[in-house]
Amino acid sequence: MSQSKASSVIDFLSIVERLKRTKRTGWINSGISGPESISDHMYRMGIMAMLIEDESIDRTRCIKMAIVHDLAEALVGDITPFDGVSKTEKYAREKQGMRDIVDTLGNSTVAQEIEALWIEYEEDQTNESHLVHDLDKCEMIQQAMEYEISDKKQLDSFFNTTKGIFRHPQVQSWVDEIY
Repeated sequence: MSQSKASSVIDFLSIVERLKRTKRTGWINSGISGPESISDHMYRMGIMAMLIEDESIDRTRCIKMAIVHDLAEALVGDITPFDGVSKTEKYAREKQGMRDIVDTLGNSTVAQEIEALWIEYEEDQTNESHLVHDLDKCEMIQQAMEYEISDKKQLDSFFNTTKGIFRHPQVQSWVDEIY
């Protein structure tokens, strides 16, 4: 590995480290003590993707997508629907963040794969992206349920925003257990 390539990887990993330190905005705004980080969320989504038993789904692709779907938030922050930023503006910021990440990695094959996975997630047109969207919301309500217990909070808004949106039957079965 060349020194410049190694340097690019270290720079990229330093960007990724921000996800470990950045707490999820929705939990902060809800007064959760010790809220999960963005990387905590993506990690559990990756584990959830491993648990999917569906021959029609490329699980490896889903695991990869789960661990990169919020990667741009390392540069732009965790923007929620309540932050006063339009969906168009949020997408533009995150797209630029992904371009910056691709550039950091020297537009390598791996960088292009990361960007392609992010675009696939954002466009939400494949079975894999549908599943990862389901996992994103399922992980959120799993976490909300856990915070309701640990922090003795009512977090109904997190549950209410997900009712009826799940598409994958296995994820729906998990959601039925959470609700």
